[in-house]
Formats: sequence, structure tokens, C-alpha cells
Amino acid sequence: MSVTLLYFARLREALSVSREEVALPAEARDIQSLMAWLAQRGGVWQEEFAGCRPLRAAVNQELVANDAAFGEGDEIAFFPPVTGG
Repeated sequence: MSVTLLYFARLREALSVSREEVALPAEARDIQSLMAWLAQRGGVWQEEFAGCRPLRAAVNQELVANDAAFGEGDEIAFFPPVTGG
């Protein structure tokens, strides 16, 4: 399955990439498993996606929980949580 990944704020800076098109393995079926797959890249990817830092995700511009599924051609965005005041 191919998807577009977008990275915002701290992630974009840490990963030195804002967007990429990826072909995912079959086991990457939801946000949590996608994050685990990204963490396997090692280094800063592991630091950002291994669950130590809070992240939010959106599929096709809608906020989703980590157990949310996605499909072929979807756009998945990752960003740190934002607080308001």
C-alpha cells in the first residue's frame, strides 16, 4: 500500500523531511503500527516514533486515534500536540 506521509513542526525539523511517499509493508495497517515501522528506521526516527514523545496523527486531514486504519493513497500527517491558552 502506498501513502503520503507529512511531518510538521518539531518532526519536520528533527527528521529533515516534510513529506514523503512510501510503500508500506502489510503489517502497517493502523497509525500505531505505522509509527512502529517508522521507528525501525533508527536514530532520530526511533526517538520520535517509539512512543517516548507525544504525537498526534491525522488521516486525510481528520484527527484520528492511534488505532485508526488508513487505506491506499491516503495522506497521513504527524505532528506534536498543540496546546492553547
